[in-house]
Amino acid sequence: MKYLVLFRLAWVCLLGLALALRPCTGSARPLGEPQPAQWADTSRVFGLADLLTYVTLRHPVARQASLLPERAQQEIRLARGQFDPTATSKYYGKQLGGKEYFHDWDTQLRVPLWFGADIKAGFERGVGQYVNPENSTSPAGLSYLGVSVPLAQGLLIDERRAAVRQAQALQGLAEAERRSALNKLQLQASKDYWEWTLSYQRLELLRQNTELAQVRFQAVRERVRLGDLAAIDSVEALTELQNRQAALAQAQVQWQNATLQLSAYLWDEQQQPRELPLNVRPQLLPGPTAWRALPADSLAAVAELAQQIHPDLQKSRAKLAQLGVERRLLNNKLLPKLSVDYNLLQAGKPFRPEAGGTLSSSYLQNNYKLGVSFAYPLLLRQERAKLQLNRLKLTDTELQLQQDTRQVQVGVRAVVNEWEGLRAQLALQQQVVQNAERLRQGEQIRFENGESSVFLLNTREASLVSARVKLAELQAKYAQTQATLRWAAGGLN
Repeated sequence: MKYLVLFRLAWVCLLGLALALRPCTGSARPLGEPQPAQWADTSRVFGLADLLTYVTLRHPVARQASLLPERAQQEIRLARGQFDPTATSKYYGKQLGGKEYFHDWDTQLRVPLWFGADIKAGFERGVGQYVNPENSTSPAGLSYLGVSVPLAQGLLIDERRAAVRQAQALQGLAEAERRSALNKLQLQASKDYWEWTLSYQRLELLRQNTELAQVRFQAVRERVRLGDLAAIDSVEALTELQNRQAALAQAQVQWQNATLQLSAYLWDEQQQPRELPLNVRPQLLPGPTAWRALPADSLAAVAELAQQIHPDLQKSRAKLAQLGVERRLLNNKLLPKLSVDYNLLQAGKPFRPEAGGTLSSSYLQNNYKLGVSFAYPLLLRQERAKLQLNRLKLTDTELQLQQDTRQVQVGVRAVVNEWEGLRAQLALQQQVVQNAERLRQGEQIRFENGESSVFLLNTREASLVSARVKLAELQAKYAQTQATLRWAAGGLN
């Protein structure tokens, strides 16, 4: 009868061991889909793709980043507003003591053109005894159609065109800043997600380990009661159980804090924060099938991709484009201001040269107003200083671009090296887990045969759990490295 009891107790220990050592298999499913069989029926998988979808569409930082392109578009609209046609009208009149002095009225429509000239059309009427002779017209008034053209400064580029070009460069800068903000947000969200997954994996391992210690304590206590083991063995089993319960409680707190940290990324469509449901579980850590090596030419391909799309490099290039436009404008400022203003005149309104509607040479020679203006600073100290400052900014930005390019290359290579190093560590750690499992199983057999002690068996189990936790940490770090590589390459996908 005694041996039958011992056999049953040994069977209970083996059953607990099988429960602790069963592998975790399965694949991630979107939130709300059927869960893996080894998890509770109420559990649902919240995958990394689900988190990134929430982050990209609803996170306040992502929404802030989405405002940048719209702001840049409005900057372009603001700059182009300087080319809007302008209608002006002004009237001055004076009458004192019943005596009429003058009536001066001028209405004009001005249309700026892209190449610097302005087309204008208008009507003016100046009558009265004391009207300025320059503004004096017939009682029917005077209509005109003219053009104002810069011949030196402002011919190739001016402030209006420079503002539009710089605003267009700002659009590229805003897009780069948007992608940079999203990349950083997604990188941090991915890292926190895998920390959450790691905390869950650690919690499950320690829970299984605690359940096994509970089964062993009951079995050892029964054998002590039957006189098969010394009483001190029950104390050893109880102490180990209590240590594992304390470690499990700490892991539970870490899991709760990781869940709270991940919930900070969740927002609904009304911009209200959301919490992860209690029955939600993370997807599995990347297993051996995901520990793939990078292709031989992948480093060069990723580095080349980073040179093209990395937001930091695109921001520097956009700044160079803006400074280039500013340099063209400042170079143009070194030229003298020379402009010609020509107005074709016609008495009365609306403008209709001659009754027959033709513009003869005699009409053009006898019905016009012509103006020429010229200005040129003799020392050009302001213009030359501004140009030199622009050259310094260009040099500084070019050096910054070189430094950023080098940093991106080094960052990509460092992440690739870490990727390959983690693959080697994962393969070795997996072998460590397998060896620790064999040692634990051998110690269990020795214990059942009476050749070992509870202390040695607990030591083997502690080594096995530690090896499994270390493997989970490496798996989480490997997944984080994958996200870091995407960030280092500058891509959102």
